[in-house]
Order: sequence, then C-alpha cells, then structure tokens
Amino acid sequence: MGSAKFQSKLMDLQSNMLNFAYMLTSNRDDAYDLLQDTTLKALDSEDKFTEDANFKGWVFTIMRNIFINNYRKSGRAATFVDTTDNLYHLNLSQDAKAESPEDTFNAAEISEAINGFEDELRIPFSMHVSGYKYEEIAGEMNLPLGTVKSRIFVARKRLQARFADYR
Repeated sequence: MGSAKFQSKLMDLQSNMLNFAYMLTSNRDDAYDLLQDTTLKALDSEDKFTEDANFKGWVFTIMRNIFINNYRKSGRAATFVDTTDNLYHLNLSQDAKAESPEDTFNAAEISEAINGFEDELRIPFSMHVSGYKYEEIAGEMNLPLGTVKSRIFVARKRLQARFADYR
C-alpha cells in the first residue's frame, strides 16, 4: 500500500479510534494521548502491514497493545523498590504503620471510657465492636434499628471527644 493511501486510511479511522481509546481509558485526555500514540506507532510500522490483512483490526490491535503496555508500566511504576544499602525498608516490621488508637492509648483507658457509659450506650457499642451487625443488636435488645445506630454513633462521638486531646 502506498504511503499516501495508508495515511488516508489511517486518517479515516481517527473517529473510530478515538471512540475505542475512550472506551479503554474512560478519560478524554488519556484517550487523545492513546490516539496520538497509536497513530504514530501505525505510521512508524507502515512497512509491517500487509495488503491482505484487515487494516482496522491491525490498527485497533496496536492501540490495545499500547494501552496494555502503558497500564502495566504504570503498575510497575507504583511498585516500591528498596534501594537503601542495608535494605532498611524491607527489614522494617510489617506491623510498622501509622499509629492507630490502639497504639496511642492504653487499652485499659479505652475500656474504662467505654465502661463509664450508661448501659443504653455501652451495650450496643460493645456488641458492635465485638462484630455484631446493627440488625442483630436491634433484635437482641428489642430496639428499632435507627435507635441502635444512633446510640453507637453517640458512643463513638463521646470516645472521640474524650481522647481528642491525645492527638
């Protein structure tokens, strides 16, 4: 296929290619970038196209492969590689993470605060922390679901207020 005919066929496919690129990326700017990359790759690879092949399928395969390669490349870029001399980051404990309330406060302090609540707040809150679902707590305590949710919310807010100055 002559270069002018090849370019003409490629330009005729631009709107279809843009639709396919948008379907792959779900982002307008990324779709335009993918369209441009595909057009350049197809023009560079013109000599590899054979006349008896499906031109549209060939171009769309190029686009799909570019998209997959970019997706994999972004996944590898997000991977952390420890380049310290002594592999400091790899040797950190897996438990080393941002502080949580359990790390910051003594468990006895938290338990004391919860036990200081009146029964109508303490019981549903303790059940919720133990893993009961709202519906199960409501059934066990013969209370409406909204009341259970409200009491758990109030208990949380009281705990947050009590331990706010520790932050």
